Amino acid sequence: MLKALFLDMDDTLCDTMAANEHAINAMRESISAHFGRDVDSQQFTRAYITGIMRQWNEDELARYLPIAQEQGEHAFRIQLILDLLRAQGIQGVEPQLAGQLQDGFDNERMAAFNFYPGITEFLAAAREHFTLVVITNGPEFSQIPKIEAVNLSKHVDHIIIGGQEPEQKPARSIFEKALKLADCEAHEAIHLGDNLAADIAGANNSGITSVWIQHQQPLDAELGINPHHTVMHPEEIPALIQHLHGDSL
Repeated sequence: MLKALFLDMDDTLCDTMAANEHAINAMRESISAHFGRDVDSQQFTRAYITGIMRQWNEDELARYLPIAQEQGEHAFRIQLILDLLRAQGIQGVEPQLAGQLQDGFDNERMAAFNFYPGITEFLAAAREHFTLVVITNGPEFSQIPKIEAVNLSKHVDHIIIGGQEPEQKPARSIFEKALKLADCEAHEAIHLGDNLAADIAGANNSGITSVWIQHQQPLDAELGINPHHTVMHPEEIPALIQHLHGDSL
């Protein structure tokens, strides 16, 4: 019997892509206002997003990880902004200005961050039948404001933030913690998420039924990560869960 739903937050419950795009556009406008044509704002924001997503090469890992660990996420992101400006020939920028650009990005993203349509109603109905556990990767710096922006704790039973744990998805330990919180066995849970490597591989390796929120992503057969179920968009989640549950929600 199905007892628990484990749910990713970003791009599963909440439209993070839309919020990011809103914040990116606002940052481009700020960059252009401060530096004009001296900075390619599109190139800057692409590199910025890559950086904050920690898609680092070895040199970037050596530079930024100690800053993030010792001084915090905000300090790392300010340094990233300064480095990206220097890479485009802009020297001598004050950290205060970089901080303003960073804070502007965060504020704009939170202003646009919200659930996908129909998700709050789904969570309310599902909670009558299942224990709901959100498992979200990422640092506290970015995840806690998102959680607070949508008052997520009002809609689910437990929230696990990867940045607060010894390991993040796809580590088995984080799924085992979710199972303990839900007081159920692996075969009694379903995990839903949009990331093949983190969500689907993690659930599969933990013996948990996986549901992939595909969006427009291709299924890379070479990865060897195969979800048990696939939906194209979060709006399809309620119908799938109702089908798997075998009863109305």
